[in-house]
Amino acid sequence: MSKRIRLSTPHMSGNEMKYIREAFEKNYIAPVGANITELEETLKQYLQAPYVVALNSGTAALHLALINLGVDQDDEVIVPGFTFCASVNPILYQRAVPIFIDCEPETWNMDPKMLEMAIQDRMQKGRKPKAVILVHLYGMPAKINEIRQITSRYEIPLIEDAAEALGSQYHGKMVGTFTDMSILSFNGNKIITTSGGGALVSNSRYYSENALYLSTQAKDDMPHYQHSAIGYNYRMSNIVAGIGRGQMEVIDQRIRQRRERFQYYYQALNEIDEITFLEEPEGHLSNYWLTTLLVKPNGKGITREHVRKYLEADNIDTRPLWKPMHLQPIYEKYPSYMNGTASSLFEKGLCLPSGSNLSDEDAERVVRQVKKTFQTAPCF
Repeated sequence: MSKRIRLSTPHMSGNEMKYIREAFEKNYIAPVGANITELEETLKQYLQAPYVVALNSGTAALHLALINLGVDQDDEVIVPGFTFCASVNPILYQRAVPIFIDCEPETWNMDPKMLEMAIQDRMQKGRKPKAVILVHLYGMPAKINEIRQITSRYEIPLIEDAAEALGSQYHGKMVGTFTDMSILSFNGNKIITTSGGGALVSNSRYYSENALYLSTQAKDDMPHYQHSAIGYNYRMSNIVAGIGRGQMEVIDQRIRQRRERFQYYYQALNEIDEITFLEEPEGHLSNYWLTTLLVKPNGKGITREHVRKYLEADNIDTRPLWKPMHLQPIYEKYPSYMNGTASSLFEKGLCLPSGSNLSDEDAERVVRQVKKTFQTAPCF
């Protein structure tokens, strides 16, 4: 069997071990140390953001962001229906209620018109949303300005979930810096990784300091252990922060490599009538964390699933686009405002191997197998 081609794997710079050894030599094998501080400083400079708190996951960052906003039991939080579950679960951690909004077809992110319609409907029901979570899906910036205008008009706080979008830009400004709080993820499959990890980005000293306080078990400033609030074990380890320091040294290179991989796929496969790609609207610059495409069924009946299974038979890892939240068994009971866009994207969409360390030879094999799918009758 041919070797396995993975969807998106960690890509080390070669400098990570230097910072890990430094942590060992100084015996900072804990959620405190120079690697954490330096990673936070590097992220602040890269994003041009006032405050960054390094945490052990993007999910933790989103949870703390909701706590900062006072989201509590039975509060409603609007979130895209077309996303990964980590954008939703922290809402339930707070015993709050997720309200799902469909996406628009240009960026596959939250539809501003659907958002305003949902806000008005919830308010008519006497349920003004406590917050809105905006996701930049697959690295593609959402229509941030339009959405900010809506949330500002109704005075609802907005959180950016930029877990998949580090380095993406909207009209020349880094995503994750348009709102009072945003979150990043450094999971193993992201554009840079700390193995597991994330960060809360903020322009508010209070939000960042409170997140740091809560992330370290909410220990009061006392010589003994005293706690006046419920805290969490959410702080990033100094060891994995060392990985992050080495990764941030090559962030621009990794974005360039992912974007180049998208361009290769686009040029090689766009000639196939049944395939379309998620392209950048004017003013949007995507890190193209994952290259995604849509498969329109053809006269032979070839669908997304035929492409996926054909590639899997050649040991090539692909993934359908996110299954919408309102179709998930755990979330289907919650209110949703959907127009069919997310469901259609899920039915037709596929993520191709997109890692920055994907070889040209492997990318050529992916393209070859996709083309072969459309040259044969369905066999699965």
